[in-house]
Amino acid sequence: MTEPLYVDESSLKDVRVLGRGTYGSVSLKVHPDSCRFYARKTSPMQLKEHLEKELRIMLRFHNHPRIVQASSPNLHLGKTEPQDCYIYMEYASEGTLRKTISSFRGKSLPEYMIQRLVRMILQGLDALHSQGYVHCDLKPENVLLFPSTTLGEPWDVKLADFGLSKEPNTDPSHLCGTPQYMSPECNGPNRIIDPALDIYSLGCVVYEMFGAKPYLEIYEDYYEWNLFQPISPEAKDFLIRCHARHPVHRAEAERFNYPLRATAAELLNHPFVTQKLYVPLPTTSQQEDWRQETKTPTVTKAAV
Repeated sequence: MTEPLYVDESSLKDVRVLGRGTYGSVSLKVHPDSCRFYARKTSPMQLKEHLEKELRIMLRFHNHPRIVQASSPNLHLGKTEPQDCYIYMEYASEGTLRKTISSFRGKSLPEYMIQRLVRMILQGLDALHSQGYVHCDLKPENVLLFPSTTLGEPWDVKLADFGLSKEPNTDPSHLCGTPQYMSPECNGPNRIIDPALDIYSLGCVVYEMFGAKPYLEIYEDYYEWNLFQPISPEAKDFLIRCHARHPVHRAEAERFNYPLRATAAELLNHPFVTQKLYVPLPTTSQQEDWRQETKTPTVTKAAV
């Protein structure tokens, strides 16, 4: 059922702070009568444009299952000094992909789990790219996990944090994401910001899910990833397609028989994504510990 785009601010109660970062903070709120949770993202007024863009994109993809949903159509202004601004969105009760990766303490996630997470991330990217958007800051912190609505899937995955995203027909020259997830063509005066950037970033995220660590390639001014364990041929080829040459180098690639970077639509049909791996979600102590840490707090009327 589609939730209404309305938040009764006067009745909300504070639960806890979910996180703080460069662009502000995210806190958890609850409506005590309905026990419905909201994530409130707050930024200083000088970053108002970032929040406005994030809200626009969430509303543009309202009801898409792989894009985090806005809970209110409005950008709200704070009533205290220094003034801030904030938006409301749905609460990801299962945390972020970063928390999941961290729960494995440097080891690889199971490949079948990576495959399913990647498929859902690609569905979100394909939706964005097909409408002319580029996320520009895809990383584990911006991949949110929700309770699964599909039998056999560990979670529902949604993309979030569109403050740095490129909208259609806009100048991307001022945009910059997180360095270790940025593609080589994003560096230099002739930087290219297009959907191929998100695919490169996805490759970095997949490397990280496999337990890889980034290192700065000094002479090339971008990050490489060290993989410390063998992976399947399908996974290896998937990563090659994510980090292959940008399509702008098509003539050179054809001349020397280099692969070109794939699109999200192409990768959704890649064997790594389409192969059937019917394996139950493991109940390791690591996963149990992580689930307890990120469990949605139980709230009753008496508690608030």
